[in-house]
Amino acid sequence: MGGGRALLAASVISIQNSCFTYPACQNCCSRLSLDSRRFNCLKCGCTGEVKDARYRYRLSLKVADMNDLFDVTVFGSCLDPFFGVTAENLQRYIQDLNQLSGETNKDASPGVLVQAVETCFIGKRFIFGV
Repeated sequence: MGGGRALLAASVISIQNSCFTYPACQNCCSRLSLDSRRFNCLKCGCTGEVKDARYRYRLSLKVADMNDLFDVTVFGSCLDPFFGVTAENLQRYIQDLNQLSGETNKDASPGVLVQAVETCFIGKRFIFGV
C-alpha cells in the first residue's frame, strides 16, 4: 500500500494478542506506565493515581485481502459495539474475574473472553481504514 489513507477490505485470519485493553493517557492516548499507585505518560508527561487511569481498546489482528497479509491494530471506541461495553468496563470485568480466579496478572484476559473475540472476528470480513 502506498502513502496516505486508504480503505482495506480484508478477512481476519487471527488475533495477534490476548490483551484487548490498555491504560491510555487522556491527553495523547499513549500507553501509560503504571506502578503500584501512580501512572505516568512517557509521551506527554501526564501523571495521576492508578485508580484514575482510563482504559482504551486495542485489538491487534492479522488480516488478508485477495493478495496480501497485513497486521492491523484497531483502537478506541469503535470496538464498543463488538464487546458490548466500553474498554473501561471490560477492564473492570477482567480484573474482577482475575481476582476471583486467583490470576496474578491483573490484566490477563480470561480464556473464555479470548475465545469469544476469536469467534466474533476470525473468518469475518471487515473494511479497515489504514
